[in-house]
Amino acid sequence: MFRLTSLFDLTGRTALVTGGSSGIGFALARALGLAGAVVVLAARRDDQLAEAARELSAEGIPARSIVADLAAAEGPDLVADEAARAGATIDVLVNAAGVNLRQPFQEVTAAAFDLHMAIHLRAPFRLTQLFAPGMAERGWGRILNIASLQSQRAFPDSAPYGAAKAGVTQLTRAIAEAWSSRGVTCNAIAPGFFRTPLTEAVFADPERAARNAAQTAVGRNGELADLYGTAVFLASDASAYVTGQTLYVDGGFTAK
Repeated sequence: MFRLTSLFDLTGRTALVTGGSSGIGFALARALGLAGAVVVLAARRDDQLAEAARELSAEGIPARSIVADLAAAEGPDLVADEAARAGATIDVLVNAAGVNLRQPFQEVTAAAFDLHMAIHLRAPFRLTQLFAPGMAERGWGRILNIASLQSQRAFPDSAPYGAAKAGVTQLTRAIAEAWSSRGVTCNAIAPGFFRTPLTEAVFADPERAARNAAQTAVGRNGELADLYGTAVFLASDASAYVTGQTLYVDGGFTAK
C-alpha cells in the first residue's frame, strides 16, 4: 500500500547546510537529519561545528562538518573540495549562512555592505555552480535558500541585509530557471521572527519582541521547530513540482 510518508523520506540523501552550527541553519539540519538525511555542516567556527555535529549524532543523525568562511571568495570552493574529499555526494544544498550587522544607514561602510552580499548572494550562487551540475547528472537535487521578511519590506538599521535578502528571492528564481528542467529545484524559506544569535538584538527588547508577535496572525513569534515541516517538504520528493518560490514561514506577519 502506497504511503504518503515516502514522499518526505530523505533516507539515502546527503544535505549540506551552510551556517549549520547554530540558529536556523542548525534547526534545518536537524529537521533534514530526522527525515533520514546524512548532514554535512559548514560554518566558520570549529568549536561550534564540533558541538553541533555531536548534538546531531546523539540523536542518531549522521553528521560531518567542514570549517570554511563563506564570506571569502574561495570559501564555497573549499567547501566543495572538502565534501568531495570526504566522499560526500550532495543531494540537498541549504544556504543558511547569514549575517546582519544592524548599522544605521549612514554608518554602513563599503566593506560591511560587501560582506552581506558575499554571504547571502555570492556564496549561494557559487555553491550552486559547484553542486547543481552533479545533482543534474543524477537527475535529482534540492536547493533551499533563506530569504527574510526583509525580502519584501524594510526594517531599521538593516539596509544591506534587506538588499541582500531581496536578492535572495531573485537568485532563487534564477537558479530554478537554470536547473529545474534537469530535476534540480530551488526554493526559499522566508522566516518571520525566530530567536537565534542573529536576532538576539530584537529579542533582547521584550517590548519589541511582543510587538512583533502581535503583528502575526498566529499571535506569537516563531519556534525553530516551526521550520521543520517546510524544510523537509522543500528538500524532498513532496515538492517535485514546486520551484522558484519563496515560502514565508512567519505566522502570518506579512498577511496583516
